[in-house]
Order: sequence, then structure tokens, then C-alpha cells
Amino acid sequence: MKKIKILYHLIILLTLTACHDLSDINENPNNVSQTHPQLLLTNIASNAFTVQGTSALYASRMLVQTDGESNNQYYNWSRASFEDYNMLGEVTKMMQEAERINSDAYVALSKFFRAYYFYNLTLTFGDVPYGEALKGETGENYAPKYDSQKEVFIGILKELEEANLLLKDNTEVIAGDIIFGGNALKWRKLVNSFRLKVLMTLSKKESDSHLGVKDAFASIYANEPIMVSNEDNGQLVYSDEEGSRYGEFNSSSYGSGMYMSATFVDRLKDRQDPRLFIFCGRTKNAKEAGLAIDDFNAYEGGDPLAPYAEINDKAAAGDVSKVNLRYTTDPTTEPHNLMGYWELEFILAEASVRGWIGTSAKTHYENGVKASFSFYNDYAKNFETYVDALDAETYLNGPLVAFEEMMPSETKLELILTQKYFTSFLQSDWRMYFDHLRTGYPNFSQLPGKTPPTRWMYPQSEYNNNTENVSKAIEVQFGAGNDKIREISWWLQ
Repeated sequence: MKKIKILYHLIILLTLTACHDLSDINENPNNVSQTHPQLLLTNIASNAFTVQGTSALYASRMLVQTDGESNNQYYNWSRASFEDYNMLGEVTKMMQEAERINSDAYVALSKFFRAYYFYNLTLTFGDVPYGEALKGETGENYAPKYDSQKEVFIGILKELEEANLLLKDNTEVIAGDIIFGGNALKWRKLVNSFRLKVLMTLSKKESDSHLGVKDAFASIYANEPIMVSNEDNGQLVYSDEEGSRYGEFNSSSYGSGMYMSATFVDRLKDRQDPRLFIFCGRTKNAKEAGLAIDDFNAYEGGDPLAPYAEINDKAAAGDVSKVNLRYTTDPTTEPHNLMGYWELEFILAEASVRGWIGTSAKTHYENGVKASFSFYNDYAKNFETYVDALDAETYLNGPLVAFEEMMPSETKLELILTQKYFTSFLQSDWRMYFDHLRTGYPNFSQLPGKTPPTRWMYPQSEYNNNTENVSKAIEVQFGAGNDKIREISWWLQ
């Protein structure tokens, strides 16, 4: 009887199993079709907010190389990659999962990250696939057409506007948020501050009535929540745990041929800027001579235009500063900012000079400097005493730093962009380089015929896999076959 019961239960089990689709049974648990967007958010945010290496520092005259020729330092780069589309693939998946569970908050963050990655892509190349991009899985379109850079910027601004509206009065729990701990208002402040950044990037398009850059900027500033202090910084705070440490921690490149550029060091020394001690180490000879950390004579850079062997000789003689060791020896160092409050204040200062808003350029400028000093006072361990509030006030009264409302507009812009440049050391990636392309400030020294490149060539993979569309994009922008690094994209025209 017992055997009959067992056989009966087996028959029932087999019958029930047969009613299910075998694809349900055989689903790979490591490649599930659905997941909560919080799992994707953590990785996406970590990638977007983390330190992106030192390439931009070479191009922006902050670092020099002594053990080989740096393509970024000597302005002879060629192609960049489309790797940001890999992250956009994750963002697309997060968007799909957010829509599946009807979460406005995760949809909003998906739109923000789409805007962030497409902003970087279009500044890097010019026209890029946008409207038809990332349709491989859903639309089987593996050769997307390129959208004009203007269309991409319009799309970016629209997505940011939509993100802001979706976050308004949103009370959802945003799990997986390693940036703001689920605070929707802080995300909204970052979204709107980033909108102002994008609009300022389009300063050369102020007269384009279709874009309405000036009016859009003024409206956001007057009506939407934006950053108001360092408490609102869009930053990734590091912890001393595997996978969560500062991006340049234990980096071997800092110990070999990487040194500080004279362009950067001299500008800081000329202004008696105490952030010099935070960014740079004393030269070998200065340390051996007993010069103090706060002695400006203890720091020296290498000429970014000189052959690398010549800089190497000077470094070997002990007369060139390296990057401050705290960046490679401290696993938590300081947070990395995708966008900080100081950057917003410098954007507002520039907007005031341009007549986009009616507030004081001087106030915004000084707020930006004070916020930078306060940030390092909070996070630059063992260097706090050089950048307290009193140091900031003294610094702002210096002859090359003081801002006066009666100054000519170009003088004001140079002051603003120079200070914004100083806050970019191992922060905000290529921002300072693109600011230079847009404004000419601060001036970057260059070799004859080696003007700062204005873009990167499209990746070879596009020529191999999307030949017709990439060729058409090049022809429309620059003329057939002119995929070159000094062609001028729409945003700079």
C-alpha cells in the first residue's frame, strides 16, 4: 500500500511539472530576466561617480609624464571608445525594471544617468547614436543612426527635466542608493544643478532661439531646488573595504613617472593657494633641505611642453613635485564628485557675468572658493589647518584672486574659470578641459601646431559594424573623411 501511495504522488508531480513551460524550469539563476532596479543602481552610481583616472589631468596641464610620452599631455591622441554605451545598457535595464514595478524614482534616476552618459559621449565625439541607440535587444537594431549634437543636447535637457518632475514630492524608498542614501530631494537638487551645467556648456548657443538657453537657465535657477551647500554634493564617499576604496589607492603609476605640471603648480604658487599642499608633495630636495609643508618654495612642477626625457632629468635631480602621497596611501582619501556645490557656484558666477541671472557674480565666485576650502578642510586628513574658513577669507583678498564687480567681464570670467580649474584636481574628470575649449580659460600652453584637440575620433568598431551611419555622421559634421581630433563640433561653433 505504501508503494502505491508513493507511485501515486510521483504521477501527480510529473503531471504538474508537465504543465509548466520548460523554459521556466531551465531559467539560469545567474542570468535572470527580472531584477529589482536597486541592484543595478548601485553599480551604475559607482561607475558614474568614481575617479576616472588621470588622462584629463595631463590634457589640462596638471600632470606631466617622465618615463614616456603621454598622448594626452602632448595633444596627439586619436580614438576614444564607446564604452559608455555599455553602462547605458545597464541604465536601460534599470529603466525597464523601474517601469515594471511602477517606480517613478528609479525611472527618474535612469533618466539622469542617461543624460550624464550621453552628455559625456557627445562632448567626446560630436554627433552620436541617441534616439536609436540601445535598441539591439528590443528592436534588433544593431546599426543605429547618429543624431546631431543639437538633437542630443535637446534630448539630454528633456530627460533631466522629466527626472526633476518625477522626483518632485516623491516619497519612495530608493534602495541601493550609495550617493544620497535614498534622499529624493538631494537627487532632485543634483538633477537641476546638472541641468544648469549642461545649459552653461551651451553658452556659445545663447542666440539660438530654439534652445532658449538663457531663459531656461534663469527659470531653473529661480524655480527649482538646486545645491545650496557641500551637504548637497553629488559625491561618492569611499570606505576601507574591498571594492569600495578610493580609485587611485595603491596605484603604481603614481610611484613611477607621474609628476606635477609647472602650469598647475605655478598658478597655485602665484596665488599663495594653500590647496597646493593638499594636491602636491614637496620636491625631494625641498624635503631634504627641511622646507616645511606650507613653504611655497618647496614645490615645483615640470614643463608640460618639454620632452619627457628632459623632465625626467629634472625629476631625477629632485626638483619636481609628485602628486601628494595621500591619494595613493589613504584608501578613503576624499569623496569623488560627479558635481560639487562649488562647481555650481562657479557656474552661477559665470551666468551672472553673462547676464543670465541677476544675482552677484562676486558672491557666487566667493561661495565657490569657500566651498572648495571647506571640502578639503573636511576630508584632507592632516592638512585641515591650511584650508580653514579664515584661510579662505585671506586667500580671497589676494591680488590675483580678489573679485571686483567693476572689473571687465573677460577679467571676471578668467578669475571664475581659473578657480573652477583649481577645484578639478582628481575631481569631475574632463570638465576643466571642456571648459577651456568653451571659454579659453585658463590658458593652456601648447607647442606650435599642437592646439588643444576639440574631440576624439570615432572608435574603429563603428567603422567595422556601423560603417554607413558613422560615415554619414562625419560627412554631415566635418566633410567626408574628416574624422579628425581638431574638427569643431556644433557646441563649439
